[in-house]
Amino acid sequence: MAEVTDVRTYQLGVSRPPLAVTDLPEPEEVFGVRRLGPRELIKYAIGPSLIALGISIGSGEWLLGPQAVGQYGFVGVGWVILVSALLQTFYNVESSRYVVATGEVPVVGWGRVPPGWFLWVPISVAVVIFAFIAGGWAASAGQGVYALVHGEVAPSGAEEPRIWAIALLVLVFLITASARRISRALELANWVMVVSILTGLLLIDLFVVPWELWWDGISGFLTPAAPPEGITATQLGALAGFTALASGLNWYVMGHYRDKGYGMGYRTGFLSGLRGGGSKLEPVGMTFPDDEANTARWKRWYKLLLTDMWGVFFVGAMLGMLLPTILMAHAVETSGERPTTANVPTFVASALDSEYGSTLFYIALILGVLILFSTQLGIFEAMVRVTTDAAHATSPTLRRLIEGDPRRFYYPFMFLLMVVIAVILHLALPVNLVQWSANMSNLGALIFPFMLMYLNSKLPRPARPRPYHYVILGLNVLFFGFFFINFIADFVGDPLITF
Repeated sequence: MAEVTDVRTYQLGVSRPPLAVTDLPEPEEVFGVRRLGPRELIKYAIGPSLIALGISIGSGEWLLGPQAVGQYGFVGVGWVILVSALLQTFYNVESSRYVVATGEVPVVGWGRVPPGWFLWVPISVAVVIFAFIAGGWAASAGQGVYALVHGEVAPSGAEEPRIWAIALLVLVFLITASARRISRALELANWVMVVSILTGLLLIDLFVVPWELWWDGISGFLTPAAPPEGITATQLGALAGFTALASGLNWYVMGHYRDKGYGMGYRTGFLSGLRGGGSKLEPVGMTFPDDEANTARWKRWYKLLLTDMWGVFFVGAMLGMLLPTILMAHAVETSGERPTTANVPTFVASALDSEYGSTLFYIALILGVLILFSTQLGIFEAMVRVTTDAAHATSPTLRRLIEGDPRRFYYPFMFLLMVVIAVILHLALPVNLVQWSANMSNLGALIFPFMLMYLNSKLPRPARPRPYHYVILGLNVLFFGFFFINFIADFVGDPLITF
């Protein structure tokens, strides 16, 4: 176990400088309130889970889940969704535990795992970029905007949807550039989008979906059954990987707890937008002494973290999967057709148009665009954020060049990434790109839970996980790792298991 070697420092892991030791702040100090009651909790403390939820209610919930249910039904698919959501929410909490206890985001923390940052930080950035740069989330949003503008589904191979996808990337750039604090801008955008999405889907489902389909969807989550015959390893692995968030790569979003000011994140700074006056983002984290006062503060922060993740993210992710999938099942029933890889982004809207008229067609398209844009906003920004955090923390030369202002790296890199994604968008169908990304996310489940076990076991004693937490992290490895290995086997030849 890591020990305090000096009254002012705490050496955690290897290859990175020791953490400074100082007191945890009280939540009231961070959020600027006299008392943190229910109203203040919603207004000030809830937030990082909404950014994660905005990404979550996207590629998995609007594309992969409905496609799987539309083709194969609920039984044998629903339990995969539930298990994935449970495991991922727990994994999110464990990733965020490190952030709250040290003020370091996970990509920086990985540099403390043997043999050191020179291996794990570049690998971690590369895995995130490789998983998400395919841009299926952006291409699908572009298809939705095309249908919204023209009142019809885009013809196969049309260029205009890709132009719309690129325009939405530019919109992400503008949202971050106009912010004072980037995380806060993402929170506010997701408050609007997530509430609109869930409310809109709930009203449509109540209006058009028969109660027996509601029951089929809910019971499908709870019914253990073999995967349906004909579903491929890639489809099932993608569904598992992108249910809730991104399985083993979920850590790439948890750094927002630092910027929100949770725990020691309040001491280490945040990424500001161009309208912000700039903030001093510390390249090395801090932690707290093992004493009675700080233990009490830690328990308060950990309770807030659990509330944010289980009360908002998990509940929202399950609703975000249930509501679109029962709507898809109803669309399949009424249309007599099944969604394909090419038409799944607009399949529900087209079915509603035929059965109920153009009003629901346009409402469904608007919801679809919001769903996919919230994903686009979170993923695109997160790729830039992870790379910026990694470069800023590990390169003293870069910090000198940018004069300690991470924005001087953040925005040029965002522009470069936007150009690269704009090129890749032309290479494959959106859902194929999303399936690739989701299965690459499962690769992370073979790596990062073990690294998280190492880091969290070396936190100050009050912040360390209980023994059963390590067991559940191991279940993440087994569940998502199986799907990744099966995906690779299927990709290069024959899957290990067929359904």
